[in-house]
Amino acid sequence: MKRNYLLLLSMLLCMGCNKSVQKNLPRVAIAGIAIESSTFSPAISHEEAFRSRTGEEVFTYYPFFAADSGIVNRAVWLPTLRGHAMPGGIVTREAYESLVAKKLDMLKETLPLDGLFFDIHGAMSVQGLDDPEGDFLIRIREVVGNHVLISTSMDLHGSVSPRLAQNSDLITCYRLAPHEDAIESKKRAVINLLSRLENGKGKPAYKAWIPVPILLPGEKTSTRIEPGKSLYAGIPGVLDGDNVIDAAIWMSYPWADEPRNHGVVMAYGDDKEAVAKAAEKLARHFWNVRKDFGFVAPTTYLDEALEKALVSKNKPFIISDMGDNPTAGGAGDVTWTLQELFKHSALQKSGKTVIYASIPGADFVEKAIEAGIGAEVEGTAGAEVDNRFAPPIQLKGIVTAVKEDSTNNEVVVKSGNIYTIVTEKRNAYHYEKQFTDLGLNPREADILVVKIGYLVPELYDMRGDWLMALTPGGVDQDLLRLPYNRIMRPIFPLDSDMEDPNLSARFIPLLK
Repeated sequence: MKRNYLLLLSMLLCMGCNKSVQKNLPRVAIAGIAIESSTFSPAISHEEAFRSRTGEEVFTYYPFFAADSGIVNRAVWLPTLRGHAMPGGIVTREAYESLVAKKLDMLKETLPLDGLFFDIHGAMSVQGLDDPEGDFLIRIREVVGNHVLISTSMDLHGSVSPRLAQNSDLITCYRLAPHEDAIESKKRAVINLLSRLENGKGKPAYKAWIPVPILLPGEKTSTRIEPGKSLYAGIPGVLDGDNVIDAAIWMSYPWADEPRNHGVVMAYGDDKEAVAKAAEKLARHFWNVRKDFGFVAPTTYLDEALEKALVSKNKPFIISDMGDNPTAGGAGDVTWTLQELFKHSALQKSGKTVIYASIPGADFVEKAIEAGIGAEVEGTAGAEVDNRFAPPIQLKGIVTAVKEDSTNNEVVVKSGNIYTIVTEKRNAYHYEKQFTDLGLNPREADILVVKIGYLVPELYDMRGDWLMALTPGGVDQDLLRLPYNRIMRPIFPLDSDMEDPNLSARFIPLLK
């Protein structure tokens, strides 16, 4: 792979020098900001939370830009800045303005442009600003002009406002949850962009946008099971060459209280009737199955989950600590579930091995590293950001592992039969290697508790059994407990007896 990127960079340098090559190729920039932000969490996301790639480094994120992909030689690629952050709390206005200003300055240096690949998540929240992705794209248009063809790629848990839809000429999102098709979807956005530039047809003649008043958590809309599986599998069947170039279904993001947060269906192409028909078919399907969506795994409250885990012989029995899932926007430091584990007398007496992943506590980690493996350590961790449900936890035990890292130190402390992973900064545990690097064998653990919602593929394949626990936090799965004030009502399931909505195609005016 490294060799491919070296070839790619060489090719790009060559193209930069070869005016005859440049003359016949479209000039395409790459830009984007991606984060999922909960407004129900006290956490705040600052600029340092974003991993920013600039220049040629941007290409390392996209495998389809490898030298032998057949894509790289179809345009003069002009990467600017792509910022990506782990999901978290609302983004400060200062961080947003700084990131946007940097990208706009870089875009100015790429002009003139024929196209732009706009890579976003779609669920960013910013202090004092609704619909930041829409705002960002309008500001991009002010720099690059309305004539530039923009192709937008999104997470299906993002939100599409009318202004985001209008300023995107081509727009798509993932079709799988978990998002195993993320790179494939981004590649589709790029190929659609190149195709319209190469065939000279440019902007599609029609874009249909249909708001669907549904707002559900991702754990209820997984495409592993019905009805999500068939709903998204139906998308390819409505596509028809240039008549209907692409279509997409956005579930939106339920942990941000903004008017744009609701389901959306879009389709676009050169045949007005076909575009409308495609969008309306998908929207009707979405609405008709709204009551069939359910959690992707058996779901209960923590006390019952622990009772079932204690009598199970399947290893590992995985419990998802959903309410504080950092990969959905939780603060990641809610101690409520961990406190409950230590208070559970039957669990303590069972002798069953429990791994808890994880709780942040920089001071505790420092103490444990100082003490060293085999030493006893005592201190507090967690609840520095979100202490609404439980205070910092008092941990005492034997240090069994230390992993020093320049970005995030980790330690494991054994307290009786519970192995707690404590990190310098919040972290998500998705892969077996993350555990084995700490001397833990998750496959042989009796009970594995992870701050996550639906399991990512590696954990899913590892599970002996699995329950999702309705725990408190900034991404509480029990939406009826959330204090919504600004989302558009009525909306399902908050207003379960609402009348059927108007699901007719609404055509978004093209930018001239």
